[in-house]
Amino acid sequence: MAPVSDRLVTVFGGSGFVGRNLVRSLAKRGFRVRVAVRRPDLAQYLMTAGAVGQIHGVQTNLRYPDSIAAAVEGAEAVVNLVGVMHSRGLNTFDAVQAFGPGAIGRAAKAAGVQRFVHISALGLHEASTSQYAASKIKGEDAARTAFEDAIILRPSVIFGPDDDFFNKFAALARISPVLPLIGGGGTKFQPVFVGDVAEVLARGAEGALKPATTYELGGQEVMSLRQIFEFVLKTTNRNRLLVPLPFALANMQATFTGLLPNPPLTRDQVALLRHDNLVSPQAKAEGRTLEGLGIQPATAEAVVPGYLWRFRKAGQFENMVA
Repeated sequence: MAPVSDRLVTVFGGSGFVGRNLVRSLAKRGFRVRVAVRRPDLAQYLMTAGAVGQIHGVQTNLRYPDSIAAAVEGAEAVVNLVGVMHSRGLNTFDAVQAFGPGAIGRAAKAAGVQRFVHISALGLHEASTSQYAASKIKGEDAARTAFEDAIILRPSVIFGPDDDFFNKFAALARISPVLPLIGGGGTKFQPVFVGDVAEVLARGAEGALKPATTYELGGQEVMSLRQIFEFVLKTTNRNRLLVPLPFALANMQATFTGLLPNPPLTRDQVALLRHDNLVSPQAKAEGRTLEGLGIQPATAEAVVPGYLWRFRKAGQFENMVA
């Protein structure tokens, strides 16, 4: 742990999955960290990641410019991690992911912030019918317009102990005898470890990344949806039937599941599955990847079994059962 300095980084959405890891990484580097969230009272646990007074939360709402301005005041760098996987109430894709990055970027620019790092997503296609993808593309454009030196990070699906990816599939496999391979299960992903993503974000905040550059972050392994399900089943010692589900039928199913408070599948997510989620050849050639930054990506095989054991029938005692 480096000594605490006067250098301040504001992290919007710092209480989320990626944010928790980033806050720890920044604290280890000695930064003071201001966590901008809607409910600071629910983010107090983050304070234990650093020294006394090193990390603190402030109430911020993207719909209120004054709260954004207060959150970025005095910061050397600003990181935006705010995002949603489905629209609910006022937290729509456009409000959070299209409008939000521009609002934060403008406030950062006006406050004299040196660096603005914005997290987007890999596998975005202009032709996609996904509202999530469209809002992410608009958000990138808004961030660059508001802060011309903005650094954009596009990670593939992110995994780690608290992820909503491998954990979600393992939970489904625990209760369902059948796992649906949407679109036949051929969609490809490049799962990336949350610790590796947090490392790149921290480097961006401290000035070790190239300004006005978009980085694409993917892990070592390219896995199809079928291979991901097979990996989860093998890791949790379960046998389940993998059944191909055409996109049309998946859309019909998502019409109903999307109405649930915490939907397991939405029509927008089905649309996202029509495109692969992989690092582009151009990014590899230009060194805008983890490997290009000198980071050896952690593999899912090395990390995921360490937290999916709880989905086995006998948990950590699985191998002791005769």
